[in-house]
Amino acid sequence: MKRSILFLPLLAWLVSLVALAAEPLEPEQAYKFSARAIDAGTVEARWQIADGYYLYRQKFSFSAEPAAVKLGDPVFPTGEGKQDEFFGKVEIYHQDVRIRIPVDAGGADSLLLKVVSQGCWDQGICYPPTPQQVRIKLISASLPAAASSEPAASPAVAASTPAADESSRVASLLRHGNFWLILASFFGFGLLLCLTPCMLPMVPILSGIIVNHGHAVTHARAFWLSLAYVLGMAATYAAVGVAAGYSGTLLSSALQNAWVLGSFALVFVVLSLSMFGFYELQLPSTLQSRLSESANRRGGSIGAIAAMGALSAVIVGPCVAAPLAGALLYIAQTGDAALGGSALFAMALGMGAPLLLVGLFSRSLLPKAGPWMDAIKKFFGVVLLGTALWLLSPVLPTWAQMLGWSALLIVPAIFMRAIDPLPAHSSGWTRFWKGLGVLMLLAGMAMLAGVLGGSRDPLHPLDFLAGAKAGEVTAPAFQNVKSVADLDARLSQAGKQGRRVMLDFYADWCVSCREMEKFTFTDDRVRSRLDGLTLLRADVTANDEDDKALMKRFGLFGPPGIIFFGRDGREIEGVRVVGYQPADEFLASLGRVPD
Repeated sequence: MKRSILFLPLLAWLVSLVALAAEPLEPEQAYKFSARAIDAGTVEARWQIADGYYLYRQKFSFSAEPAAVKLGDPVFPTGEGKQDEFFGKVEIYHQDVRIRIPVDAGGADSLLLKVVSQGCWDQGICYPPTPQQVRIKLISASLPAAASSEPAASPAVAASTPAADESSRVASLLRHGNFWLILASFFGFGLLLCLTPCMLPMVPILSGIIVNHGHAVTHARAFWLSLAYVLGMAATYAAVGVAAGYSGTLLSSALQNAWVLGSFALVFVVLSLSMFGFYELQLPSTLQSRLSESANRRGGSIGAIAAMGALSAVIVGPCVAAPLAGALLYIAQTGDAALGGSALFAMALGMGAPLLLVGLFSRSLLPKAGPWMDAIKKFFGVVLLGTALWLLSPVLPTWAQMLGWSALLIVPAIFMRAIDPLPAHSSGWTRFWKGLGVLMLLAGMAMLAGVLGGSRDPLHPLDFLAGAKAGEVTAPAFQNVKSVADLDARLSQAGKQGRRVMLDFYADWCVSCREMEKFTFTDDRVRSRLDGLTLLRADVTANDEDDKALMKRFGLFGPPGIIFFGRDGREIEGVRVVGYQPADEFLASLGRVPD
């Protein structure tokens, strides 16, 4: 009996829950409204629709205050067809709907967006027209286009808005994440970035510095040299990242021109000559005698090595990969330079972690003093020459690059006795190095023959022997876009033809752009998927005002960046590509582009 009495309140409570669950939600709960500015001329209104509810496409209306603000015709996404008992055949939206509205701000810096919507509950109840409103901070044409304003009344809704691309997700992590979680995440990004080709030139630079110290360098000394190099690199990333975020420009593109690249390539050539023994790289004897005691006691050229790390970071850093672009995007939107700079600093430390290992164990890997030491130094001299050629590759014609790589293969091969006879009782290592030299000689001769035969493909220098045309390009053809107005015109033209559009941001100095051109766009599977798209290209090599305006419109800080547009001329959210993607990964991105 007592158990029955105790059970009755519980049963009554469960029944009340069922009754409450059967009650329709308030309109504000069923249709959570938010809005933001997409760019200087567009705002986006969004409704998060509760399960079991829907909104009518035909029942939306929009107005704005002040009167100087003019709204254009809204752009609606495609909805679901429904035979409605009240309105007949209609189009409805479930779950989520985003409507973009052209805006002529008329000089205003904000607007009060007033909307009216109407929807129904699947259980058979329809709501009357529901007015809602939100104040939106408009984006000036001088600010990055990705900046937005969300309604203060619904922060949870704004925070749950999915990021449109990888760099935006990184920016979202910065905006909403815990400080220490942010730093740990960016340290992890750095560890991933250290596996990219952009980091490879730093290894021989640092190793060459340590090798040049000879056996005088201890494990501790080698570690401190490496740490100075990495900290110099990290400080540069933080400083350049914050400056780029505040200025809204791509500082690395300003540095990557022929004169700057040539100057740094010359530095590496000079360093390589020291490795070959043409001169001793040291302070003048007068200064050396004064500072020798201090140098031995305090670590010598720590400051100079930190400066080399700083300069290396600017020149051979990643080509605006998504973590870096996301951090810059966040700084530009919020002005939180402290958090953005700290994140970039942590990312650079992650990138430099393998370099610390290189420095720590280089001492153990050094051979005994003698001829082997000279051979190791000459090896690093060749690697530094290769680094100089790699730096210049974005501004050198292909034939000049091929000649350079040919020389870097042939000349060392001769010193490795590739064409000299060996004594009958030569050691196994001697024969091994001669065999490696022969392979290098053959590769260098093939590269040289390709240049003379008219080939312009370093990976296939002998294609001309099979009748391939010199300089043949198999990548799809792009239409060049010169300015924002030019882009709008082409998007309008594509929309009239009912075609989707892919916009590729490219620059001659962008190594990742060339990799996309060479390895991704030439893939047969990618080419077949691109056949149904109008292909546009914004060449931002010059980084002039038109180029900056194009990048600002989409919140990009540099190439490579690929934007997709639907048949309505609006950007398709969630499928942006920032940074290099190999063919398989890019095919997955293309698979997210709706038909």
